[in-house]
Amino acid sequence: MSGSEPLTVPAAVALAAQRFPDSDSLLDGPVRLNFAQLLDRVRTVARALIAEGIRPGDRVALCSPNTHHWVLAALGALYAGATLVPINTRFTGSESLDVIRRSRARALVIAGEFLGVDRLAQIRDVDSAALDQLRTIIRVPVEGELEPVEGTRRWDDLDALAAAVPESQADEVAAAVTPDDVSDILFTSGTTGRSKGAMSAHRQALGVARSWAANSELTGEDRYLVINPFFHSFGYKAGLLPCLLRGVAVLPQLTFDVAEVLRRVEADRITVLPGPPTIYQSMLDHPDRDRHDLSSLRLAVTGAATVPVVLVERMQRELTFDAVLTAYGLTEAVVVTMCRPDDDDETVASTCGRATSELEVRIAGKDGAVQPAGEAGEVQVRGPNVMLGYLDDEAATEQAFDRGGWLRTGDIGTLDERGYLTITDRLKDMYICGGFNVYPAEIEQVLSRLDGVVDVAVVGVPDERLGEVGKAFVVGSADLSTEDVMTHCRDRLANYKRPRQVEFRAELPRNPSGKILKRLLRDLK
Repeated sequence: MSGSEPLTVPAAVALAAQRFPDSDSLLDGPVRLNFAQLLDRVRTVARALIAEGIRPGDRVALCSPNTHHWVLAALGALYAGATLVPINTRFTGSESLDVIRRSRARALVIAGEFLGVDRLAQIRDVDSAALDQLRTIIRVPVEGELEPVEGTRRWDDLDALAAAVPESQADEVAAAVTPDDVSDILFTSGTTGRSKGAMSAHRQALGVARSWAANSELTGEDRYLVINPFFHSFGYKAGLLPCLLRGVAVLPQLTFDVAEVLRRVEADRITVLPGPPTIYQSMLDHPDRDRHDLSSLRLAVTGAATVPVVLVERMQRELTFDAVLTAYGLTEAVVVTMCRPDDDDETVASTCGRATSELEVRIAGKDGAVQPAGEAGEVQVRGPNVMLGYLDDEAATEQAFDRGGWLRTGDIGTLDERGYLTITDRLKDMYICGGFNVYPAEIEQVLSRLDGVVDVAVVGVPDERLGEVGKAFVVGSADLSTEDVMTHCRDRLANYKRPRQVEFRAELPRNPSGKILKRLLRDLK
């Protein structure tokens, strides 16, 4: 695992231990690991997984919030030669089980009770027999001690399990991982409502991380508070992995609590704080902000919504950021464009930056012809870090790429003469709620199964706190109520996907071909 630049995640973990052995690596409450200790703990998790029957190429599903456990479980799975399959902690039991089944996972690392919900119990309530495909289930303590559950292991059992596997065996497995091996499968909802697993190789995951670290000018002096969920590509590939490459301390944030963020920025001298615009707006508006020393803050990276120029200016002036950058990405390519530290406020607020990660970005018209600067069209991306394809879905993969290898993002935008991208619309009707992508087709499919629903359309509407929230327009029977709709969604959809508003209508507007005119629904007051 020698060399100047690691090409696999296990190699990155090992090389970081050589380059930055005594530097802070993972800081989470009482857990304080330097990079040498990080390697030791990652190796232990890998040995435990190997002892439980996990072999190179197996998939390890991980459903847990931002704590040190997620970091160690993810890196340990990769060190054992497995492929990581993160699961959104906001998923319901049926949504989580769908990912486990379709990825054919052989291990599940899952949080115990978190935010009052036992996720393993949720999954078992849906179909306990479906978990028979797993060789092991490891439960993570998040909110207190774990009660014994038949057929599962506890996080504290890992040291004893690891004792059966020599360190040298785990190191040999890690060394055998190649840059082209699949490192992770990130499931993202599609416009048809069926989630798709975007596959990336180790070289691609690290290519994204390397580019992000360079454009953000990360150094070993930085301390990175990771609020973006690790299960999301931004929290993992633009959060954890860049820190491995540059010797940066990772500080996981369990949930977004603005008072806790302010406290940790001061106490831990945080320098890097990415997130959606709502995070910074909440910090600026908090009544206790001036009571905290936030002078350590150096870098903010945001996106996923329009960023007002005044917000950028206030972040620099009142939160002391030296640089505020905006970026654009998607699961299939992670970070596509990004501003640079020397860009002016207007550029940061009005664009998503220029191409990164050795990517090419172009704007294509309806006929596929490349559009000139300033002309709108579909944003298309090509380059070494674009996903390998969708898991077990050749049709969706073929549809995602054109013959020249350009990934069709489904987003509408323009490029200026400098190559800076501005997103102007979305082909896919996707909206963004609190930083999470929401695809109306998925919600519409769920609502269409509710008794009494005749027709339904969901659109994103502005929300001061979350950016956008869902509004459902429903044509249904006379006895159907808003509470019926909300309850149906509550049991079947993650909270960020659930509509916050419901409007009943006699009919939905359609064009002559029968397509629902969602733009008219968005314009309704």
